[in-house]
Amino acid sequence: MALVTDILEWLQALPQPALVGATGALVFAECTIGLGFIAPGESGLLVAATTANTAPRFLILWAVVAVCATLGDSLGYAIGRKFGPRLRETKLIQKYGTDAWDKATDVLHRRGAWAVFFARFLPVIRTLTPAAAGTSGLEFRKFLPAAAAGAISWSLLHVSLGAAMGEAAKRIEGVLNTGGLIVVGVLAAVAVFFLLRWKKKKAMGKLDERTAEPSKAE
Repeated sequence: MALVTDILEWLQALPQPALVGATGALVFAECTIGLGFIAPGESGLLVAATTANTAPRFLILWAVVAVCATLGDSLGYAIGRKFGPRLRETKLIQKYGTDAWDKATDVLHRRGAWAVFFARFLPVIRTLTPAAAGTSGLEFRKFLPAAAAGAISWSLLHVSLGAAMGEAAKRIEGVLNTGGLIVVGVLAAVAVFFLLRWKKKKAMGKLDERTAEPSKAE
């Protein structure tokens, strides 16, 4: 977790062109077999997307991420094609992803290329599906369009979310900078008003009780 936090903090400190390049590299690494357990591609994308506050920045980040995700999936497919079922027995998958590997393989056998598309939106399974697709024998001419479509849709969703988060943060910051003190002051005044009113009612109640005591004694 410390490594992930360090990477995300490093991303935030980068200038815009380097940020886009680094985000693409993280997404590429996440899509390659095994590296998805280490590279925070999705988190890094959301961090980068908070800076996509203009149309050119949005489109460039979307294009770079979609291409890098597709290339990463293609590399994962090639690895699966080369090593086959032996990948399941590797230490990395045995440690982190045996269940996910089996699920990905099962869905691929039942759904084919559709599984490649929808797996893009599922953490962990997203990392293993390209290699599992290569292992299962799914043809590359069917795999590539599904992987590209999934990458385009997934990257659009996350860039949009990140951009919206960034815009919301700016608006909140603007409210706090300009009208925040006024809002806080009004809320404080209201709180003080009701507090004083409550204390006054409590004091009047005690006074009534004391006034009633002599009457009872008579």
